[in-house]
Amino acid sequence: MALSATLSGKELFTLLDDVLAGHRLTVGEAAGLFRVKGRDIWRVAEAADEQRARIVGDTVTYVRNQNINVTNLCINSCGFCGFSRKPGDPDAYHHSADIVRKKAAEALARKVTEICTVSGLHPDFDAESYLRILSSIREGAPGVHIHASNPMEVAYGAKKSGISTREMLSRMKDAGLGSLCGTAAEILSDDVRKVICPGKISSAEWERIIREAHALGIRTTATIMYGHCETAEDRARHLGILRRIQDDTAGFTEFVPLSFIHYQTPLYRKGIARAGATGREDLLMVAVSRLFLDNIPHIQVSWVKLGLKMAQMGLLAGGDDLGGTMFEESISKGAGATGTDYLDPAEMKRIVEDAGRILRQRTTLYRILPGT
Repeated sequence: MALSATLSGKELFTLLDDVLAGHRLTVGEAAGLFRVKGRDIWRVAEAADEQRARIVGDTVTYVRNQNINVTNLCINSCGFCGFSRKPGDPDAYHHSADIVRKKAAEALARKVTEICTVSGLHPDFDAESYLRILSSIREGAPGVHIHASNPMEVAYGAKKSGISTREMLSRMKDAGLGSLCGTAAEILSDDVRKVICPGKISSAEWERIIREAHALGIRTTATIMYGHCETAEDRARHLGILRRIQDDTAGFTEFVPLSFIHYQTPLYRKGIARAGATGREDLLMVAVSRLFLDNIPHIQVSWVKLGLKMAQMGLLAGGDDLGGTMFEESISKGAGATGTDYLDPAEMKRIVEDAGRILRQRTTLYRILPGT
């Protein structure tokens, strides 16, 4: 079905019925869905919720995890980032291996099943630096799943040490990497990347490294960062790339839409980006993702990015996962977000049951833990 910029009511009903009957959305159709307004928003959300129920049922999951950001020193100056610092900045930090081990041990004492670490691109880091971080976490929290780094860090460490990204990934796996973060994707459009993160790897390189990870048996998440200066077409094309990768590798565990936190970012302060996504855009991002990504069963609604009330609405629009408890969060906080440090599972349960669903604890790779 060819779509105009604005869907008529009849076109929308026909398209949603077709999707629920097995039609695979095109990129153009997804872009059309991202543009809907008014009561049609609820029609898209309802279709996505029905699709969610068919694929994963009524369970909402979460992971008990902790973030460890090793350093905020970074050679890049991404316009959407309020986290990175330069040498000499008064609030710059770089945790030693001893501190990382201590933080990992504290996380273990909190009974986390996952430790997540993504940091700045420290000017002195190389492949061994990333391997030491993984080893330190493993030593401090033996048996805990390490969900770490991303394609940008893989490319950076490999380049600094003169090895291939495939070898870098293999060494990371041997050092204890359990799964790779699918961040640094932002928007997989090089025209947009030149504006928001010109120092980062290209879309093609991000895809190549993700495929290498999957080929090595390293599962990854998939993400998008939206609400800045991208278009509906950019979002839809991004989803198309992710779906194509998943068709080929089946290596993505989940899709995590990340709503742009604008307050303290250079992009917003310079007037290049808008003031983040609206509630309509947040809801449609979850819903259209559920309808388009028919091969990725889990769609996460990030309470860190959306806030708890909007995250609950996302669960009614195709979402089935709330992400992690966090315990420690720095990146969104650096951009100006508040209330990002910890979410008690009891509060998760409250909003999930209020929405008519069931909360269960999962592992990073989506195994439901017994007794939860």
